[in-house]
Amino acid sequence: MITHPEKVLFPDDGITKGDVAAYYEAVAPVLLPHIQGRPVTMERYPAGIGDKGFWQKDVSKGFPEWLQRVEVPKKDGVVHHAVITDVRSLMWVTNQNTITQHVWTSRVPHLTHPDICVFDLDPSDDDPAAVRRTAIDLRDLLARLGLPSWVKTSGSKGFHIVVPLDGTAHMGVVARFVHGVGTLFVHQHPERLTQEFSKADRGGRIYVDTGRNGYSATFAAAYTVRAKPGAPVSAPCAWEELERGDVEPRTFTLRNMPDRIAAIGDPWADMGEGHSLTQPLDRLKALLPNHAERVEP
Repeated sequence: MITHPEKVLFPDDGITKGDVAAYYEAVAPVLLPHIQGRPVTMERYPAGIGDKGFWQKDVSKGFPEWLQRVEVPKKDGVVHHAVITDVRSLMWVTNQNTITQHVWTSRVPHLTHPDICVFDLDPSDDDPAAVRRTAIDLRDLLARLGLPSWVKTSGSKGFHIVVPLDGTAHMGVVARFVHGVGTLFVHQHPERLTQEFSKADRGGRIYVDTGRNGYSATFAAAYTVRAKPGAPVSAPCAWEELERGDVEPRTFTLRNMPDRIAAIGDPWADMGEGHSLTQPLDRLKALLPNHAERVEP
């Protein structure tokens, strides 16, 4: 049950908590396969996105007995993350005024062995053509390393590039591999790409963020709504749509996403089995020998 469905969460658009809940219930068949089993951090806006929200990792009280949680060790204790397993748990998370679900790259019970890795392309300015071109270039580099990749809009200014993994590599190996690929990618295009975390140091270049792959790091889940005007959605799409220029980072929204799914289904439905990093690691080290130490297991 959704409490206070009339509460307005997107004041400029008149989108209510009930609308958000209806969206998540409608897209659950395509959303759940991508989010099930992943520890969730809830981005909550009790007063709507016009006021400051907060991120909640720990769910230690006020949760129903049936909600699955996972105990995750941290430096000074543990965190009890909620885990979405079905529509009921998705609706419980949504009822906490959660607009965006941020999730791990791994699933319970194998939290130290990711089944995906993520590259987050974050432009300094709104430049859809430039970031679209960069996403395609990264796809081609990953293909050269022997890895097929998948793309989704971030719902903000960029794109997320995802590689399915077979779960055999430890999270530390995966994180170093992704950072190494980012290093190589920036080395190939230094005039338009950067790995500088500080916005002040990016010089207008696109930030190749590889930090979503470490322990407890998260990324915006597939089909999640972002807490921005217009209620944009982080939406899986096809590479052909990017190549044609049909898709920009905020093309899809809470309002148009259900019709898109009804028309084409889930572009990630045939993602298939994950891939080993053994050969891609060797290829990466051969392409960037000066940085081989960055990707050693």
